[in-house]
Amino acid sequence: MKVITFVLETQQPVLATSFQGDPNSDVSYPFIPGAMIRGALIGRYLQRYGLQDSDILTDETVRRLFFDGNTRYLNAYLYKAQQRSLPLPHSWKKEKNDELSKQQPEIDVYDLSFYQKELKSPKPVGYDFWAKDGSDKILYTVNRRINIHNMRDRRKGRSTLEQGQIFCYDALDAGQNFQAVILCEDNDVKIIKNLLEPENIWLGGSRSAGYGHTKINKIKEISPPKNWDEVGISPEERLKNRETFTVTLLSDLILRDECGQYVAMPPTELLSEALGVSLKFKTCYTKSTLIGGFNRKWGLPLPQVPAVSAGSVFIYDKIDGLTADRIRTLEAEGIGERKAEGFGRIAINWLNESIVSVKLPDDENHGKNSIQLKSEYSQKLAKQMAERLLCQQLDAKLLDKVGRTKLSPNAMTNSQLSRLLLAAREALSRKNCQPVCSLLQNLTKNSMSQFKRTMIGNSTLPDQLQAWLDKPIDIWQKDIKPVTIADVTVELSQELALEYTLRLIMAVAKQAIKEKD
Repeated sequence: MKVITFVLETQQPVLATSFQGDPNSDVSYPFIPGAMIRGALIGRYLQRYGLQDSDILTDETVRRLFFDGNTRYLNAYLYKAQQRSLPLPHSWKKEKNDELSKQQPEIDVYDLSFYQKELKSPKPVGYDFWAKDGSDKILYTVNRRINIHNMRDRRKGRSTLEQGQIFCYDALDAGQNFQAVILCEDNDVKIIKNLLEPENIWLGGSRSAGYGHTKINKIKEISPPKNWDEVGISPEERLKNRETFTVTLLSDLILRDECGQYVAMPPTELLSEALGVSLKFKTCYTKSTLIGGFNRKWGLPLPQVPAVSAGSVFIYDKIDGLTADRIRTLEAEGIGERKAEGFGRIAINWLNESIVSVKLPDDENHGKNSIQLKSEYSQKLAKQMAERLLCQQLDAKLLDKVGRTKLSPNAMTNSQLSRLLLAAREALSRKNCQPVCSLLQNLTKNSMSQFKRTMIGNSTLPDQLQAWLDKPIDIWQKDIKPVTIADVTVELSQELALEYTLRLIMAVAKQAIKEKD
């Protein structure tokens, strides 16, 4: 077996459609699927050797290169720090309030396949890929581009009442690098390397609409293949000091049950057959997904089948007598169906830390975006866009806070709550908290007593309202990230924090009035 690696640099957005989003949008995978790379090389091979589609059935070389599983086309994942990143394991969780930001550049992530204690509020890490950069574990996510399109009548060349629906494409953005890997037989290396030239290649859908142009570069043949490992850790090293046998999926896995039906379940029987031992299942951290595709020859979509998602982790009891060569062979071959398209890639005994410190990549431009806006109008437009995105974060957080903030006990009358609501509304129009402060300072003795007998959490209502108004930015700053559009960055300001604090007070008062009705 030989290993060929190469980098795909997107010159245009690439649309590798997955089964996400609503019916009026196509959302791309966060990687370039191996099936898409294989399809592009099949087209090159048939054109270069003057073959027809019917020759696929009879030509032995074509079948060996593309269909019988001897040659495997792995998914192209983000290429960062001169290495191919890998899917984030589903067993990695973080505490709910831990978010990577300028104020918190590094957080702890807990691998629940090893970590023995319970987390207070475990949440997914929220990134697509990760890779090691020296001793650092770096999280990555792909850049996307969303374009709005409208259908048109092919004969008239424009949209009509019958064909004028609006839809959008959520594609992989241009200017990104993805590293792909091809595993092949020794005598096929020359043919495949020739198919990787010329460098310009078109991948994915909607090519006539400005999608799919990609360049192939950094082609490298690795020999002997023992010098290459998909996870960058030798099997010999991964066998040391292991109390369990773990399997992590590096790509989606397609399985069938004993009745021949596609299922998303632990691959226990498949692994037992491959290793020749009986495995005892302990636990797993997994997700399911749907796999489909598109056949350009037929012009039709492929059947949709359930699959186990990349990043799933399966834990079994330790296996005695497992050798490094057996691991190397099993990982090279993969498991499940459609292995030629990059499905069924696994890593054995890969993860070995219960707590992992992760961070985001350092900004190569020292915090400055590479796009410089020169005109005043462009900067103004970028600022408006960034402010709207920041307000979207605040709107979502406001809804969350209102749902978790109640007056308990509520000793106030509806008329007092209405007075508070009107004071907050006046303060919002003035962009000043003085009306609410004046209301709290001028309460009668009886009203103040009722206000103080009303609680928000462990604080009385007047104390909590005053704390919110004194430092409104403290309520939101931890959860709201700055937004950058081109070279314009908008952060949470004191004025915006006060506006949403007053909205919070109004929402809490409205909610209390409804509960009394």
